Amino acid sequence: MRRLNLLEETRFEKLPVTVFPNQKVAAKEVAGRIANLIRKKQATGENAVLGLATGVTPIDVYQELIRLHREDGLSFKNVVTFNLDEYYPMKPFAEQSYVRFMNENLFDYIDIDKANVHVPDGTLPLEQIQQYCLEYERKISEQGGLDLQILGIGRTGHIGFNEPGSAPNSGTRLVTLDDLTRSDAARDFGGKENVPTKAITMGIGTIFKAREIILMAWNTKKAPIIKKAVEGEISSEVPATYLQQSDKVEFILDQDAASELTRFNTPWLVRDCVWDEALIKKAVIWLSDTVKRPILKLVEEDYNNNGMAQLATERGPVYDINIRIFNLIQHTISGWPGGKPDADDSQRPERATPSSKRCLLFSPHPDDDVISMGGTFMRLVDQGHEVHVAYQTSGNTAVWDDDALRYVEFVRDFTKSISCDSTGLESIYTAMRQFIESKQPNQPDIPELQTVKGLIRKGEAIAGARFAGVLDENMHFMALPFYERAKVEKPRNYEDDINLTIDLLQKIKPHQIYAAGDFADPHGTHKVCFDIILEALKRLKTTEKWVEDCWLWLYRGAWQEFDIHEIEMAVPLSPKQVLKKRYAIFKHQSQKDRPVFPGEDKREFWVRAEERTRETARAYDRLGMAEYEAIEAFVRWRF
Repeated sequence: MRRLNLLEETRFEKLPVTVFPNQKVAAKEVAGRIANLIRKKQATGENAVLGLATGVTPIDVYQELIRLHREDGLSFKNVVTFNLDEYYPMKPFAEQSYVRFMNENLFDYIDIDKANVHVPDGTLPLEQIQQYCLEYERKISEQGGLDLQILGIGRTGHIGFNEPGSAPNSGTRLVTLDDLTRSDAARDFGGKENVPTKAITMGIGTIFKAREIILMAWNTKKAPIIKKAVEGEISSEVPATYLQQSDKVEFILDQDAASELTRFNTPWLVRDCVWDEALIKKAVIWLSDTVKRPILKLVEEDYNNNGMAQLATERGPVYDINIRIFNLIQHTISGWPGGKPDADDSQRPERATPSSKRCLLFSPHPDDDVISMGGTFMRLVDQGHEVHVAYQTSGNTAVWDDDALRYVEFVRDFTKSISCDSTGLESIYTAMRQFIESKQPNQPDIPELQTVKGLIRKGEAIAGARFAGVLDENMHFMALPFYERAKVEKPRNYEDDINLTIDLLQKIKPHQIYAAGDFADPHGTHKVCFDIILEALKRLKTTEKWVEDCWLWLYRGAWQEFDIHEIEMAVPLSPKQVLKKRYAIFKHQSQKDRPVFPGEDKREFWVRAEERTRETARAYDRLGMAEYEAIEAFVRWRF
């Protein structure tokens, strides 16, 4: 019976998928399988031939393999590796090189014979590449083919660098990179314009010859493409769908990457469900959107025709379900984000007491506060709360070089005009000019340039917060050390960041905390900042009683928005408030027109923010709620 149920649950999935609670557990499983293969081959005196991948996805697998080598004695002397791809052109010791990546993340820490390591050569003259690729294929064949190929997946659906349009029988070759792939790599290269347009990659036909194929994916950013690869039709537009034709493949995912698969996203379409309030809310919102009718107009036929007959039978009549969910959603709407004084708060998202709260808004970058929750930010101030804002990083990597020079030139010329000694400033300016003229892609700025860029963003943050009504003494510039360390090495310890956060929290003792829950941020800064806050609160909870009464609200905005069923507090904005929020965002002049790292969304931040909040308001309107100009959305984190 269990097997039948599993088949029913996965009937939309066209290849085997295994889902783990998180990427650490999943990566340990993959590393364990690789280790078992290596040991099995050692027992028979054979080589284990591995196809390896680069990028963020396999890093935890490689870390576990290093641990197995150091602590369990796993030897790699019988291992031969072939990497999937390499940028072209690319020098092997360049920061972005996959040769360097593999050395720094695996090969330098295990006992593999470097003669058994193969990574495509990005230094070859163009006319030699075709012959080189044929030779790469021959070397794989000489080893008897790949025993195991591990893969990641790009947001275009590429595996290796087999971009949309790749043929299923393709071999190792030079390819042109998709625009989205280059956008995703922009951070590593110091701007999209520095990302190579080509790469050498194993072909899909080469990958298919492996005796076992494991594709891994972590986090919600990969969820949409995973759904297409697993449940979609086979198409050259999504090369990963070709894997549906293999009987040797398995997708290994964490829960976030699997979240859009039918069995997780809309489970009522594949099985009977345990209908708790959260699932009912999600299903009714989905049904309203599917049949294009407000919640209070949904009828039994809608439920029965869309996989929700069980809900109608167990919890009906359906009109009672409709009213309950309508009220539940309506109660998320509040113009009092800090709680409404002297009001019944049993149906409100925030507590009424204390009527005047200490509110601490954490902003990972200097502009996340006004971009993501500017309207709520100003409303908290206007309603008399003690509002603090903590800018967690300097954001100095996101300022154009010429903007930095322009500011220093102003100060230099200003000091000359009032007859001040500008000798020291002149030497700083000269050093900056010389550095910028010879600056290499992704090269960390010299300290003077970092300082200027940080001061530019600090000044903009002050202007934005003042416009929102925050007192100068309630602005906190934390300059968390991890942000600067990340420019020269991968941070592995965040103790100083956590301690700085603990100190600030103890100083303010907030009743409310607002933190960025927008983990689609291409920098990764939001997630790191959020984890630091959580760890600080976790430690404080054991000793500080005020933490028990502190509510943590997550906001989004610049990069993505919460799904409607997730929202627990919806703060409506009037047209006037939307305009005022826009002016606050405009204070961040270095981020206007063309930010350094825009992600794949090319719109200006203020446009993104307005469109997202307007779409949230439209979604509430479609459900049958009151019509608002815009809505900022929040989810409470219970820790």
